[in-house]
Amino acid sequence: MAVVAAFRLAARSVTFRSRFRDVFVTKRLRCRYYTKEIPSDRFSRDLERYKDLKACFKRHLKATYGRFSDVPDHSVVYGRHHVYFVEGNGIYRMEKAKRESEPEPVLDLGCVATGEETQAWTVQRIRLSPQEKHLAATLKTWSAETTRCVVVKLGRRRGLTLDNVVSFEWATDDVLFYTTREGLKCRNVYRLDLTQNGSTIRSVYEESQPDIFVEVSRSRDGHVLSITCSGRSSSEALLVDVSDPRLEPVLVQVRQPQLLYYVEHWRRNVIILANTGPGREYQVAKAPISEPSMMSWDAIFTPRPGTALKDMDVVGDHCVLVAATTSNELELIVVPLSRPRAAYTLQLPSWACAVESQHPGFAEPRGTMEFLISSPVRPPVSYRLRLEEGLLSPGAGGRPAPSPTNRAREAITARLKARSQDGTSVPVTLLHGGPCTKDTPLLVHVYGAYGRDVDMRFRPEKRFLLEQGWALAYCHIRGGGERGLAWQRQARVEGKRRSVEDLQACLAHLFASGVSSPRRTVLTARSAGAVPVGALCNGRPDMMRAVTLQSPFLDVLATMEDPKLPLTLEDREEWGDPLGNPQHRLTIASYCPVCNITSQRYPSMLLTAYADDQRTPLAGVLKYAEKLKEAAKADPEPNIVVNVQPGANHGGPDDWEAVLEEEALQLAFLYKELDVDPPGARRRRTK
Repeated sequence: MAVVAAFRLAARSVTFRSRFRDVFVTKRLRCRYYTKEIPSDRFSRDLERYKDLKACFKRHLKATYGRFSDVPDHSVVYGRHHVYFVEGNGIYRMEKAKRESEPEPVLDLGCVATGEETQAWTVQRIRLSPQEKHLAATLKTWSAETTRCVVVKLGRRRGLTLDNVVSFEWATDDVLFYTTREGLKCRNVYRLDLTQNGSTIRSVYEESQPDIFVEVSRSRDGHVLSITCSGRSSSEALLVDVSDPRLEPVLVQVRQPQLLYYVEHWRRNVIILANTGPGREYQVAKAPISEPSMMSWDAIFTPRPGTALKDMDVVGDHCVLVAATTSNELELIVVPLSRPRAAYTLQLPSWACAVESQHPGFAEPRGTMEFLISSPVRPPVSYRLRLEEGLLSPGAGGRPAPSPTNRAREAITARLKARSQDGTSVPVTLLHGGPCTKDTPLLVHVYGAYGRDVDMRFRPEKRFLLEQGWALAYCHIRGGGERGLAWQRQARVEGKRRSVEDLQACLAHLFASGVSSPRRTVLTARSAGAVPVGALCNGRPDMMRAVTLQSPFLDVLATMEDPKLPLTLEDREEWGDPLGNPQHRLTIASYCPVCNITSQRYPSMLLTAYADDQRTPLAGVLKYAEKLKEAAKADPEPNIVVNVQPGANHGGPDDWEAVLEEEALQLAFLYKELDVDPPGARRRRTK
């Protein structure tokens, strides 16, 4: 599915150990980079107070993950004759007609590790050539920001490797297009030609602008490849017709300021999702592939006001859109491309918070679309949409969420709206298992940057908390993409403080509605989501008891004042230019978490940093922690804990044991800081 948000997620790992982790490569690497590392273990003693609880929660997490080990996903790849899957340290295949046959090894990761630990590599993405002659797969090592693409001629099990590959697609059985990353940039597209005598590689496209990220993708019908060049507020696409022997890219529409568009293919037409609708929001247009420029764009669908288009896919003769309604619920909009006025809308279940379409190559009956829906506490359920009839039904392999036990609770999904300081209604999604009171422990999630939605995919650990009586809130503050492009624009640069005001309003609304209280509330965020959380901790530390931050971006002003850092120039559209614009500097200084630490009572904090994180390395996290420890005053004193994970990068560890250790520590911190009895503990008698 072509993701509309400015920063799409690339393929997740297909191994179980990382199925529920944020193992991803962002299209645009939007987080920060510091050049100086400060290795330190001075905070390690603070972790000791959680040691026993962590061991307890690790056992509970193993059991919880085991309950959901068979949730449906789209990790299996279907070729013309075989089914491909990942098992252990290799890729295997089985003949479709002989499902009982022994799996045939296709790729052994040990053969490509080149001296590194085999267990450190996980499979990210698999692509088959059209006639199933070759297989290409990207591998990622959990210990660093390293990727490797392995190309195998099927039946031989030996192939070649390409380093630092980000995206890749087959044009023909012998031609692979791919992009590479240098540092934190992805600007180059290459073409690999496999011949009888070997292989050749040549450059196809090189991006000159520093703030543009380049990606290769394939249309769902397989007829064209697209090279998408995306910036913060503009994009352009080039198409490669795979039926043309030359395989030369053709420009769709030259890049223009404030023009964002993404393309699909249908019957020699380009289907374009572009922000050319009212208010510079997304609408769907069509143009002949022979004349794809903007002058030929014919708008065929514009959503009703208040509806935000999230994703677009072209399945057969239909354009399928995922949209968020004014009440922040998800729906599908189906546009028949030959008669767009016959578009119809299908409401998804009220609990649906995430939609995931299968990648090309998934076995799918003609005229249907298979997809998964989930929420943070409901495992993915497979659905099938029959496009002509508009019928939605459980798909193959779909199953309902597990029945609740005596200890488990079914999730109640409530869509709330908080009123921010300027009168704007801010959506809040609340998940809970029963009546909420001021004593209900509450975990609040937030992001609010780069037009990216807060992550609401299924996580077993969130289900565990719900079953233990916690409430979970997801605040869709401005700066994110939940309510469309205008929602993001309102909290850019000089509007950034709106994200903080929105978060404060969400908490106030939850408390006023009888959902928990500040002494039972924990805020959690990662990466750029740490900015509004850190700012609120400085301004209203009385609104929460504790905070957990992962890979946090906290020193906004110093970062944006250093143009030598690789992402500073690109990020000026998001945060501003404090060197060239005095007003931008004043705005950033007014909310920057590091700049506004003062001597006051602060909540307890768990800051998770990764030793090999090139975007928010250890030095920046320790700087913040040091200042916070010096300034924090309370009786009792808040716990400022830094958990340094060795080896892992910005997305966190992929290693299964390391994942469990990190999540168990998070749970131990939540329970201890809120003084909540752990599972199985005898309830303390209240006086």
